[in-house]
Amino acid sequence: MDDYEFATDPARLDPALVHHWLSTDAYWALGRTREKQDAAIAGSLNFGVYERASGAQVGYARVVTDHATFAWLCDVYVAPAARGRGLGTALARAVRDHLAPYGLRRIMLCTQDAHGVYERVGFAPLAAPERWMSLGLQ
Repeated sequence: MDDYEFATDPARLDPALVHHWLSTDAYWALGRTREKQDAAIAGSLNFGVYERASGAQVGYARVVTDHATFAWLCDVYVAPAARGRGLGTALARAVRDHLAPYGLRRIMLCTQDAHGVYERVGFAPLAAPERWMSLGLQ
């Protein structure tokens, strides 16, 4: 991972690139509008992954959190050209480690096909899924 940098500085993010990635290539965000993505970025803790040599952004993750008890990790994305190098796992680890000092009770996420990525940094299936509920509005 020496060739990459993980940062939470919102000024470094490329919102147009993040929107393009998510709205065209991420099953959970296909068709998301730029306005909706910009609002999500504005209301979240954002992580960018950058190539050290070029400074180019090659990954993104977003966390919705109160910084006290709960966080939701979402919109985790690695550019196709940068995949296969362990960046997804490293990004999930960077998020986990960044949030550790807050003493959160729970960090949640939802994935269709990347369970192994998250299991490598300690995520596990819900212990009591019957307790959880959701309200899908869209």
